[in-house]
Amino acid sequence: MSTYLMYGKYNPGSLNKISRERTDQALNLIKENGGQIKSSYALFGENDLLFIISFTENKDAIKTSVELGKILDISFTTMPAITIDEFDELF
Repeated sequence: MSTYLMYGKYNPGSLNKISRERTDQALNLIKENGGQIKSSYALFGENDLLFIISFTENKDAIKTSVELGKILDISFTTMPAITIDEFDELF
């Protein structure tokens, strides 16, 4: 499985919808799409959320990112990540 960073940014209308139920809905969607959640964070700064998730395939990560945006009204930027050790081995 590969690791993906999913950065989320609240849209103005999504701030009024923050709830535990909505968070559970998002976590369930990630799992339904084959993701394994490593960790999740609320952030200060340019982004509001960070999910660190493992997926088997790129298409599952992309699908999840788009579906989360639709159900949560949160814009997500999703990118693959590799460990520094993996990076060093490439070079």
